Amino acid sequence: MTMNSKNMPIYTIAALGIGGLLTIMTLLNGMAAAGATPLFSSWLAHGVGTVTALILLAAMGRKPKEQRSKPPLWAYLAGLAGAVTVILTSFTVNTPLALSGTIALGLAGQMVFGLGADMVGLFGLKRRLPTSTELISFACIVAGSLIIIFLDKG
Repeated sequence: MTMNSKNMPIYTIAALGIGGLLTIMTLLNGMAAAGATPLFSSWLAHGVGTVTALILLAAMGRKPKEQRSKPPLWAYLAGLAGAVTVILTSFTVNTPLALSGTIALGLAGQMVFGLGADMVGLFGLKRRLPTSTELISFACIVAGSLIIIFLDKG
């Protein structure tokens, strides 16, 4: 699927939906961690994800071993990053940061990493400097995160 202005509304809706799902996932993982441990929460999330992926593959009539091309070795680090993300968010949701602080700081961290990855051309990305719009957006997200964390008297 190529990116053009005609498809932008669907991309925007999909991104907003993913943000909502990420928040629900973080909340549920935090609840699982509160009842057990953050490590259990990660195992639970990834176990359910594996079963869901296998069901979807079966429904699409594809076998799990079918591949179009072999991914680069570093692509397998996504599983490790996902496991660590679930463990850390499951832990931080159950601290004074709560859900909103965890999500806000997670978003700020994603932007820092994304801007840095763009700047150095990490993982085969084209190297580019952040635009002024991206820097202003980043500043707003950091400011909002700080407001959520330090001015919340709840």
